[in-house]
Amino acid sequence: MRAIVKNGIGVFLPQGFLDGNKTTVFLSIDDIEATKKLKVDMILVSLKKVIFFNKNGLDAFVKMFLKLRAANNITVGFCEYDHKKYEAIQKFYADELNFSLFKTEEIASLFASSFKNQKKSALLYSEDKSQRSAIAIELHDNGHNPIIAQTKSEFIEKRVQKENYDVIISDTYLGQMGQKVATRVTGNAIIYTVNSFLDAEIGNTFNIAYHNNSLNVGFRLFIFDAYKVVSMNVHALNFFSRLASSAAEYNATLCFVGMSFEKTPESLKETMEDSGIMFYEQMDDILQNKELLKELGASSAGNAKNKRVINKTLVSELPKFIDAAILTIEMMTNSNAEKDAVEICDIKVSDHSNKIASSIGFYGDIDGMIVLVFPTSIAKSACELLIGEKTDDIELILDSLAELVNIVGGKIKTLLADHDVSVNITLPRTYSTVDSVLEVISEKKGVQVDLSFNNDKFLFFLTR
Repeated sequence: MRAIVKNGIGVFLPQGFLDGNKTTVFLSIDDIEATKKLKVDMILVSLKKVIFFNKNGLDAFVKMFLKLRAANNITVGFCEYDHKKYEAIQKFYADELNFSLFKTEEIASLFASSFKNQKKSALLYSEDKSQRSAIAIELHDNGHNPIIAQTKSEFIEKRVQKENYDVIISDTYLGQMGQKVATRVTGNAIIYTVNSFLDAEIGNTFNIAYHNNSLNVGFRLFIFDAYKVVSMNVHALNFFSRLASSAAEYNATLCFVGMSFEKTPESLKETMEDSGIMFYEQMDDILQNKELLKELGASSAGNAKNKRVINKTLVSELPKFIDAAILTIEMMTNSNAEKDAVEICDIKVSDHSNKIASSIGFYGDIDGMIVLVFPTSIAKSACELLIGEKTDDIELILDSLAELVNIVGGKIKTLLADHDVSVNITLPRTYSTVDSVLEVISEKKGVQVDLSFNNDKFLFFLTR
């Protein structure tokens, strides 16, 4: 099967029905070598002439994508589909969408190097905030002018004025960027959503590895959105009590919000409160109270009890981590990175002024955490790109920094996957001062890399 090359993109054109019985993708070593000679930026499968597909039918192409990306280090995915097909693909691969989706070939071409510096104005929207950021950064790097709609209503309002934009981007997903997780973060609080009847099954469905790595990264406030919980039994009680006990080792706090005790004995609530779990009626009771957030731990890091040392396996992957960080920061600053020093040590930050930081964890075949210390000027540049205007609002700047670091995490995950190393990543934790991040990692030995971007000093630290 050969690809038709157009605008620097290789496109496969299946048609008819794609299901488990009728889809066969013959991709030999010769085919892979042939795609190398095409010198394209991406290989896509067009769904324009596909009448029907199911997951089994697409799986063959997804396996092909992995081979092509590993061989060519290029973007792979699907294009030319309607909203219904887009939603179906998102549903099929919700847990592991590691390929890209472009609504049209025209949209895909904006991300190809052959279309760099064409200076297209693009209105874009995605319900996934990380995707909005990733798409905007990639467009900006290719010389285009992204205009981000922050809400669906804003997008609907703006897209009517088609004459204001060269391209309108929706139903598009960059599979090598961003990271979807089952939780969300607000104000450095991790929020889990639980519902229905809580029993022993919570121990199987709750991602304890993700939770433990979030603790290691520096998150100290965990909120359970329990508005839709009908009732709870003693097995769930025991699980949450154990969770609270382990959180206490990190000076972390667990809270339940919106929990009704109409069908749950009040004695269970009292037992959970005795274990350190706190209860609130409304989410805003916590999130809109800055003093309470500080008291509960969202504004502090606290020292982790468990100290782990960096190992040779982690150090061997260092170039991939550095590449992901440098590529992303270079896109944001339009500058080349200069490596000043590499050292295995406790983290050293000589100048704490005008700097903010973020950390992100990863776990799976290897585990650890990355800490990035930014000059505030770089974070402001990221914020300006992502919200479309300049700001000195520290909360907006920290939110933008989190999106930037989330993209770094997504790139790391992809680079490792291409070398058969599988990891998941946590949400980023941000710090408004260097001192607050040092509370988490002051006693952790790791690899420190000092970098410069236009004479702005930037610090990368890899540890466990």
